[in-house]
Amino acid sequence: MNEVTNLLKSHRSIRKFTSEPVSDELINEIILCGQAAATSSNIQATTVIRVRDSGKREKLAELAGGQGYVHRAGAFLVFCADLHRSQIACEMQSGSFSEGMTEHFMIATVDVALMAQNCVVAAESLGLGICYIGGIRNNPQAVSELLDLPDQVYPLFGLCLGYPDQDPDVKPRLPLSVVLKEDSYQDAGDVAGIKIYDEQIRSYYKSRTGGKKDSCWSEEMKALVGKESRPHMREFLRKRGFLMK
Repeated sequence: MNEVTNLLKSHRSIRKFTSEPVSDELINEIILCGQAAATSSNIQATTVIRVRDSGKREKLAELAGGQGYVHRAGAFLVFCADLHRSQIACEMQSGSFSEGMTEHFMIATVDVALMAQNCVVAAESLGLGICYIGGIRNNPQAVSELLDLPDQVYPLFGLCLGYPDQDPDVKPRLPLSVVLKEDSYQDAGDVAGIKIYDEQIRSYYKSRTGGKKDSCWSEEMKALVGKESRPHMREFLRKRGFLMK
């Protein structure tokens, strides 16, 4: 419908980048755009760490599951949910900080996601490609130690940024009828919609991999949510001061 909507609908994850570095000027502009995102009660509970050190980049790639593009991308950012800064503000005003509130945890986590997606849209509008790295949560304690994160801060995900050296197709999404509901939650037509989508995504995978990948969305969901996923996260978050009450 316009340049913005076209950009949003053309998003792809990029995992192969050129050797061209991403300038400080671009990174600063991208982060400023991220800061313009909505934030609950103006808490602004996000800290972004740009990792320049090559050794740390290599270690983060390893901790994230051997994802080499973490090290090879033009820039790598780690987005952290941060209530430590709010704690400092409380202490500045001689107030007490209510640690471990689930609502505060949710606010911080949502703030990070909103800011990061603003950064992604800004980066893509400037000709960069991106790839979110959820594998940061594979070893969150090691990541926290590597980046010297204090209590009340946890790493949510990483973000690779760089100039694309590949041009993948846009991955199909679920039908709008499955996602958008009117007035109440209705799932009567969801099975039919998911079946249609299963065939679309199967065709996409076959085309992208030359026939090597032959799976569909519902099969992937069975594998993903049919088992425990990162069970260490609850105890990790508790130790960082989150999710207690």
